[in-house]
Amino acid sequence: MPSRSALSALLSQALVAFTIELDNEFEHLMQHHTTDHKASGEAESAPWLVSMVMWCNCMRFLRPEGMTVRELEQLARTRTNLGGMQRWGYLVVDSQGASGASRTLAADLVVRPTPAGRRAQFVWGPLPRLIEDRWRQRFGEDTVERLRRALWAVAGKLETPLPNCMPILHQGWATTVACVKGPAPRNGSDLRLSALLARSLLAFAVPFERRSDLSLAISANAVRVLGSEFVRVRDVPRMAGVATEAMRVALGYLDKRGYVEFKTDLTAGRGHLVRLSDKGLKAQDKYRRLMSGIESRWRERFGTDEVDELRDTLELLATPAANGSPPLFAGIEPYPSGWRAAGRRRQHLPDFPVVLHRGGFPDGA
Repeated sequence: MPSRSALSALLSQALVAFTIELDNEFEHLMQHHTTDHKASGEAESAPWLVSMVMWCNCMRFLRPEGMTVRELEQLARTRTNLGGMQRWGYLVVDSQGASGASRTLAADLVVRPTPAGRRAQFVWGPLPRLIEDRWRQRFGEDTVERLRRALWAVAGKLETPLPNCMPILHQGWATTVACVKGPAPRNGSDLRLSALLARSLLAFAVPFERRSDLSLAISANAVRVLGSEFVRVRDVPRMAGVATEAMRVALGYLDKRGYVEFKTDLTAGRGHLVRLSDKGLKAQDKYRRLMSGIESRWRERFGTDEVDELRDTLELLATPAANGSPPLFAGIEPYPSGWRAAGRRRQHLPDFPVVLHRGGFPDGA
């Protein structure tokens, strides 16, 4: 393994930590249902719990009087799971013929928030600033300002207007960014920290996926943690920091295309082992070379000092401290009643956000 993390991995870990902290706060404040069928608040009106991405790509822009799907996507610069948001109780579609079974809806249909959706908007609105203020208190005002300036040195020079969040991944966990028109921010202060992180990370993902047969999400998470030796399949999600079900899908995708090999774990009497095939090892090598190459091109385009400043600041947050945990982990501890509290203590954050249609959680949950 390389001695230093890929720059995209550092960006991802910061963004995922920010998102989980915000999601925990939203869960704590908002009446909701969760996947274990528990309800918080009034069960009849509480929507299904979703992640920050669904605020950034949908609910942030919805007006009480409604707007067309086309207008929503133009404002968000990315698509959302409108079918899911309808089923989960956040919005309604003003059309008798509309079906909640589809993730995409006709562009001229009108969507508007439900009463529960409006409550969610009220709760979500101040949270990005709140979490950023917590980071200032936790890591220091100078550190956060240094990070914002370093991110803007990249995001401020991007020619394509990018969304302020990670898009929902497509088949093969592909990152799809539409080249749409939209107002560019005047300066870094126009964007929240999470938006600066997302735009910078997308600027890494787009050129990577133009040159790779595998997406950055699968390469940085599944392919990265595997090698030529067999490991237990059940250990891979923990190694990558990705939810078990999501990682199972990724390994299935790699298996069908010949990137991994499985065998039964005879020593334990149950379970399976997995390793990279020769094709997978070549893909892993290509992933590392592309990561290095893109960072080198960033130095040419944005400046060596600027990229070093970004990397150094992110490493301050992502490098394990004396207690063994990176500073980024300080804010992701869930509330005792939170759904994440029932899981194992996290050991790693994803090296690329796994934002899926099932609510947009950053680790594929």
